[in-house]
Order: sequence, then structure tokens, then C-alpha cells
Amino acid sequence: MLDTIPPIALAAIAILIGFGGLVWSADRFVAGSAAIAKSFGVAPLVIGLTIVSFGTSAPEVMVSISASLKDAGDLAIGNALGSNIANIGLVLGATLLIAAIPVQKHIFRHELPVLLLVTVISGALLYGGVLSPWEGWLLLALLPVLMFYLVRAKQKELSPAEIDQEQEDIPEMPRPRAILWFAIGLIALMISSEILVWGAKTTAEYFSVSPLIIGLTVIAVGTSLPELAASVMSALKGHHDIALGNIIGSNIFNLLAVMAVPGIISPPIMEAAVFNRDYMTMLAITLIITAAIAIVLLRKNSKGTTQLGKGTGFVLLGCYVAYYAYLFYTN
Repeated sequence: MLDTIPPIALAAIAILIGFGGLVWSADRFVAGSAAIAKSFGVAPLVIGLTIVSFGTSAPEVMVSISASLKDAGDLAIGNALGSNIANIGLVLGATLLIAAIPVQKHIFRHELPVLLLVTVISGALLYGGVLSPWEGWLLLALLPVLMFYLVRAKQKELSPAEIDQEQEDIPEMPRPRAILWFAIGLIALMISSEILVWGAKTTAEYFSVSPLIIGLTVIAVGTSLPELAASVMSALKGHHDIALGNIIGSNIFNLLAVMAVPGIISPPIMEAAVFNRDYMTMLAITLIITAAIAIVLLRKNSKGTTQLGKGTGFVLLGCYVAYYAYLFYTN
């Protein structure tokens, strides 16, 4: 029966099933992981800043591993860079059109400098056109170091009420059930990523485009769906203050973990456009949001506001649309 279905139709079905499976399994994986950590006495703040904040990047990690094992490292690189562009341009831009987002000082003091540092380091590694195993291990080694710094920094910044809020965000469940959901989520993540990567590679071959382009577009947007859904729902519920920190945390994780995987497993040889077009776009949109946050904090002295608003949202969405229009026009 499957022989009668065109390959591109099967690929489209696989992509839809893969995306749906990734969104559901990432939610179960994060809930189980956080509950297990809580049952072993891990501090809620640590859980919130690591497992919960970076859990929405679980789809990107699994897709990166699956693609690298299939010698499609360029798809994995495209996934990492494209997801970061989508997180700021699409996710944050769309969220700002729904509700203004308060800017907390610790974001500018700690999270943003770490993101800028990681962005510069990743650019230096991508500049040569090859991401070697030692460069992949370097990125991965930076992850626990920078996470330790962010946890310690946030411990000093947060009030007792904010720390209590972190604890309320962690699900309560018995340890056996948490372990079960962790296992189910992990297995479903692996299966969903395999299905998605197969569909993406088949689509790339059918349309005669490189896996890099599929990674930058279809895969990047699809794996950013958890961030988009979480941010928009938070804004609609009035909890929009968490959106900015989650997006910055996700982008840090994408560069240190998602991009490290292909370098470690199957070092890709990248075309010049990866740095000249895609990395530079990611850098530019990261600098735009950094400048917007700096301006908002400086204006507080005269106008008493520390919120990013619709103007910033339109700029970010405009940059996102312009990048993708250029991408499709040139390919």
C-alpha cells in the first residue's frame, strides 16, 4: 500500500508525525526529568534553570544526533542556527505582538553576556567551514561551566518569592511515575527525531535542495514550536515575563549542545553561506535584541518603563521574514 503513495507525500506525513511526536515527548521528558531531580533533593532553582529552561531544546538535540548519525551534519548545523533565528525573530517577535515583556536586570547582566560570548565563540569555530571533533567537545564542555555561573548569579539576584515561584513550576509526581514518563519521553524523542530526519532528507532530495536549507527552514521552525507555544500561551495567561529568559537559555543550549553534536559524531564540511549568511543573520538578530534591551533599561531612568513592546516585535518579525524571503529566493 505504501508503494502507491508518492515519496514526497510520505515525507510530508513523516515530518508532521515527527513534529507532533517531538512536541509531546519533549513535554513528557521534561516533566519526568524535573520530577526525578526534585525527588532527589535538587534545588528548584537549579532544576528551573537547567532541565526546565533547556527542556524545550530536547527536540533540537535529538534531531541533531539523528542527523549526524546519518552523515547529515549540515542539517544539524542548520537546525541549530535556524532555531536560534526562529526563537528570536519568530517566537519572541510574535510574543511581543501579543503582550509587552518586562526586562529584568539580571537578563542584561548575566544571560545576555553569556549568549553573546557563546555566539562569538561559535562564529569563530564556524568561520573555517569545518566543525572538528575537538571544537564540538569544546562547545559541550562550556555548557556545564556556563550553567554553573548562571545558577550562582541568579541565586544572588532572585528574591525569596521568585525562588518559591520556581518551585511551584516544577511538577509533583511520585518517583516511579516520573521515571516512567522520563523513559517514555526519551524513547519517543528518539523515534520522533528519526522519523522527522527521514522526512526532511527525503524532502531535500525530492526538491534538489541541500539538507542545510531544510535544517534552516522546516526543521528549525518545527523544533521551535515548543518555544513558540510556551511563549504565546504564557503571554495570553499574563506570565509573559518568563518568555525572554527561556528563549535566551534555549539559544545558549542550541549553540553549546545542538551544534556540538555534529562536530563530535560526524564533522561536516560546510559551504561558505553557513557563516556568511546564516551565522551572520543569527549574530545580527542577537545584537538587535541586545540593543533593544539596553535601550529599554536606559530609558527607565526617564520614563520608568522596562518593557519590550510591539515596536521591537515588528522589527524582529521583519528581520525573520526578510531572512527567509532571501533564503527561498536564492535557493
